Amino acid sequence: MDTLTIRQKLYEYIKVADDDKVEAIYTIIKDDVSIPYEWWNDDKLVAELDRRSADLKSGKDKGVAWEEVKARLLSRSK
Repeated sequence: MDTLTIRQKLYEYIKVADDDKVEAIYTIIKDDVSIPYEWWNDDKLVAELDRRSADLKSGKDKGVAWEEVKARLLSRSK
């Protein structure tokens, strides 16, 4: 089973699990979830953001207008 599937199964399970099970799961992972993710220290992420920004500035990537994004999102909810 791939990680994406596992994440989805866990998400769905936690939404309906009783309080005792949610607390038990949290007890196992609480040390990991309390560590904040500092994205600005993630060299791979920062490099990817820099690359994408440069592509937009140079015109290599035309991007997508906000109105188009908004229309796509709103059409999905119907």
